[in-house]
Amino acid sequence: MTTIVTQRTTTPPWPVPEERRTVTVLFVDIVGSTALVDRLDPEDVRALQRAYFDTVASVLRRWHGVVEKYVGDAVMALFGARHSDGFDAYRAVRAGLEIQAALDRRPMVGDIVLRVRVGVATGEVVVDLASAVNGGHGVASGAVITTAARLQEYAQPGAVALCAATARATAGLIAQRQLAPVPVAGRVPPVPVWHAVGPVRPGADPHDGPLIGRRRELATVRDQLSRAVREHNPRWVSLVGPTGSGRSRLLHELTTSLTTVDGVAVRWCVATCQPYPDQVLAPVADLLRVLTGIRHGDGPAVVHDRLTATLTPLLPPARVAAAVPALERLLATPDGSAASLAGAAACRDALLRLAAQRPLIVAVDDLDRAAPAVSRFLHALFTAATARGLPLAVITLHQPHWADTRPGAARRVAVRPLATVQSGRLLRLLLTRAGQPVALVDRLLPVVGGRPGHAAAYVRSIVDGADPAALPLPDEVRRPVGAELDRLDGERRAVLMAAATLGGVATGAAVDRALGWTPGRSGPALRGLAAAGLLVPRRADGYAFASPALRRVAAERLPRALRAIFASRATGALPAAGVGSAADRAKVVHLDAVRSRARRLDAVFSALTATRPTTSDPATLRQRLPTPTAVAPPAAPEAGIGPTAAGRRPPAVASAGSLPPTWAAALATPRAAAVPGSSTGAGGDRSPGVDPPSAAVRTMPASTSTGRRPTPRPGALAVVGGLPRPVYAAPRPPLIRRPDGLAASA
Repeated sequence: MTTIVTQRTTTPPWPVPEERRTVTVLFVDIVGSTALVDRLDPEDVRALQRAYFDTVASVLRRWHGVVEKYVGDAVMALFGARHSDGFDAYRAVRAGLEIQAALDRRPMVGDIVLRVRVGVATGEVVVDLASAVNGGHGVASGAVITTAARLQEYAQPGAVALCAATARATAGLIAQRQLAPVPVAGRVPPVPVWHAVGPVRPGADPHDGPLIGRRRELATVRDQLSRAVREHNPRWVSLVGPTGSGRSRLLHELTTSLTTVDGVAVRWCVATCQPYPDQVLAPVADLLRVLTGIRHGDGPAVVHDRLTATLTPLLPPARVAAAVPALERLLATPDGSAASLAGAAACRDALLRLAAQRPLIVAVDDLDRAAPAVSRFLHALFTAATARGLPLAVITLHQPHWADTRPGAARRVAVRPLATVQSGRLLRLLLTRAGQPVALVDRLLPVVGGRPGHAAAYVRSIVDGADPAALPLPDEVRRPVGAELDRLDGERRAVLMAAATLGGVATGAAVDRALGWTPGRSGPALRGLAAAGLLVPRRADGYAFASPALRRVAAERLPRALRAIFASRATGALPAAGVGSAADRAKVVHLDAVRSRARRLDAVFSALTATRPTTSDPATLRQRLPTPTAVAPPAAPEAGIGPTAAGRRPPAVASAGSLPPTWAAALATPRAAAVPGSSTGAGGDRSPGVDPPSAAVRTMPASTSTGRRPTPRPGALAVVGGLPRPVYAAPRPPLIRRPDGLAASA
């Protein structure tokens, strides 16, 4: 068995105390609580409050909400405050509907009946992560909290009111009814309001456009499925990719293009897992509906007839009579009970018998959303088909982080980002269909990151009125990308968010500086993020974001002040004089850029040799001259030596071992001066074959009677007190005069 390992964290150790997050806020309050309390005995009030708060808190826990505060009879809860799964708004609305079902018009204590209102709003807040637990007052701050409270006030008794952002986030998952906009104090124009009706089953995506790219993935999956049919050897294929990568589009292409293998017709049974299903075996019931042709809403008689017609050619009459009632219970309540599990076993037997008569491919989309019971069903189906040698294949689609055990013969196919050319073709197609200018391809191409889902979301946002120049991140992109970020442990999450503030390519050293870590600490985290496909290695120790949307979400999560701190730390700028430790001030600056200008340096060194040397090659002379290296001043420089103000350039230090012997002897005398035009050294003799320093090179006394160091004339190279004493001079070579009178500078 092959195991996919994932990392899931509920309370990651994250070194940043606050984050900017998009959360969903739920407010619930009792209608007419003042009048109700006035006519009740205090003991009855106490019992009623306990029953009310216990019911609300239980529902919120079930949907992973965090109770922020209790205000009188009102309860405020947050969804996505510390960890987001991309369905925060959906969970909040489902919690609101369940609260209404549990409380509205239901007797709580004796014959006391409550009416409640619920308001749900989605927006950006600043979250105190350490306080994001039940009862953590002051967890979040933002305008969305006021919006949720106002929506609750305008909601009808027994209703769940939604803001526009929540309605968009739950479109296709929650049936909604739009109401007239309501006036809210301080808001112009009036705020649009929707009422949530109940959960719905989303329809299948149209997938009516041509498939762009994916030739390699298609060829790999088709080969595996064809071999399963030809060899009667079941195959398991997993299509793995993040949200928006085009997994479902690839599955749709397979179902429409692979209908026969070697002339033998292939049957497909496809099911999609919904987020947080009410019934754990709902995907298995959907496979049965596809197999039998039963639709949602069909009456009991239609369901019985279709089940009987499907099973009669597959099972003996006695088995049909026993299997039909079990399958009917599975379709009615696929809740994981003993009765529904018996129906799932009958469904598995029917699929195996169908595969014995005709090749069968079972596909389950978004398996990472399903309950473990669905995975167990698929494993049992695959194991039985392998034992019987049936022409059956199983295809599962899920995100990379999902953990599951697959059979050893399973094939994992990664759905990677589209190439730049393919993304451009897709954008042109989407823009043309939407009636938008094709010229927007250049603006959209850098931000979609090769994900077809992101490309479609950006085009839809432009159609809805988004400014192409600003291009705000669409909500349907932000939600799943934020969930990708929240799945990381604390250290990787910190590294990723710090890297997002550093520019195009982030290095490990820059990330360490930004976070204030010891050098090298971020290396393992960066390599882990690259292995997970979130970062892409570029140059040595450099990484770029695989998804532009991920980089944007990671950077925008940080508060403004922290973003500025990270950016300033990462620049590595030297502090002002007297600021920071000696280690911070001891920076080394290599002068490779100066040496790279070989042509100008040749002219400089040629001018420095006034008399004819033994060799006329300027490059050779340059090799014989000292190589300057800029270093920082010593921690405690001698009096009169060293910079006195911030911004002084690093010194140039020459190596004594790289000087010609005559020059080294001449420089060994601190106060010996090379007189312009002189042809002798300190002793009056010239060494054969070696030219002495010209007028451009002279020594300087360590100090003068006035305590000041004389200012060297332009064009002179200063040497203080012999070598290797540091000399504070600009690394730029001096301005000299060429023989033809033209000024030149290296």
